[in-house]
Amino acid sequence: MTAKKIKIVEVDRSQYINYQKKAEEFYLSMLQAEKLAHWNAVGLNAVHCAISMADALLVKFSGTRSISSDHMVVVDLVKQNFNIKDIDNKLNALLRILAKKSLIEYDSVPFSKNDASDIAKQAERFYLWAREELLK
Repeated sequence: MTAKKIKIVEVDRSQYINYQKKAEEFYLSMLQAEKLAHWNAVGLNAVHCAISMADALLVKFSGTRSISSDHMVVVDLVKQNFNIKDIDNKLNALLRILAKKSLIEYDSVPFSKNDASDIAKQAERFYLWAREELLK
């Protein structure tokens, strides 16, 4: 079996701030949706927050980002491009967040309060960790 080729594009490293700003907007929207008990919106904003923050990391530190329709490849890209303490735990959290994307968007079963609370916690941890990494 051959390894799947990951589609990437080069991006000027200074553009990371735009992805970070997107992530912040999704993060704040997630928090607002949680206050309003809009559980599906919590979940989807959490997913988009994590994707944007992963893009911000990749752009700043490698000058690339994924253009694949498979959002899971961003996990491989981060792993390949970073030698960060405790990266595996952070990537596992990112994987868990991304794994919920299709369920939230396309499944007929509404996202529950417990599901929303869980993904919001994971997204917040990933967001805050990545924000600290971007300050380095």
